[in-house]
Amino acid sequence: MSNYPQMPPLTQTEVGEFLSQPHIARLSTHNEDGSIQIVPILFDYVDGEILLGTQEVSRKVRNIKHSPQVSILIDDPTPPFKGVLIYGQARLDYDDALAKRTALLSRYMPPGDAAYMAQGLARQWQLVMIRVRPDRIVSFDYAKGTLV
Repeated sequence: MSNYPQMPPLTQTEVGEFLSQPHIARLSTHNEDGSIQIVPILFDYVDGEILLGTQEVSRKVRNIKHSPQVSILIDDPTPPFKGVLIYGQARLDYDDALAKRTALLSRYMPPGDAAYMAQGLARQWQLVMIRVRPDRIVSFDYAKGTLV
């Protein structure tokens, strides 16, 4: 019996290039009842870590405090499909969260709009960054053709 078929992976360089693009991430965390919460979320890739912005009151934060083990899927839904699945441990970062959130949002919108949005969120809730250092990365690239 052979291993489970899978499309060829991205190279390490291709993973870095792919994560430098402003795709939408899907963050999976563990709810206290054992079920999984999956949410779409904006991200940045800085110094080998995935950075995600949220508010202290979010379920994501409660879940990470309960169990820091997370999975993140970042993919391009247009053919030929490619993506990266990250398994890692999350930690919460409250230091300079407004500036970090503004920088993250600037990947997806003009800087002035990013600052306005981040400041609006900060007026209502305590901002926090979720930092995920990958323990394992699995990738796939349908453009490379055959199954491995």
